[in-house]
Amino acid sequence: MANTHSPDTMRDIIIEALEDNKAEDIVTISLKGKSSLADYMIIASGRSSRHVVGLSNHITEALAKAGMNKAKFEGKDNGDWVLGDNGDIIIHLFRPEVREFYNIEKIWCDPEFLEEYEAKRDLVDA
Repeated sequence: MANTHSPDTMRDIIIEALEDNKAEDIVTISLKGKSSLADYMIIASGRSSRHVVGLSNHITEALAKAGMNKAKFEGKDNGDWVLGDNGDIIIHLFRPEVREFYNIEKIWCDPEFLEEYEAKRDLVDA
């Protein structure tokens, strides 16, 4: 039987919670071999500060329902950038304009992925 608490399982549950709650522009970055902080980083946008905070609440509920470690979130008072961490996964939830300003994908993504990602975003914006 598979370990239900693996980083891959947690990643899948978090992504499903984000998709179910209409998060936008979800990006998953493997940190394996890049950082000892976590196995994955997940970045997503919400349409408003309230939506960003709601996404963090839905992630917490989804992980708890699956019997997994809850993610601890910071930044919920403002809702512009909410940062979550459950040990294996770092979660960044942004309002779109805040995400564009900080552009953390550029720091963590491989150049090939970044080029493809930016081209896809340009098509959506057009």
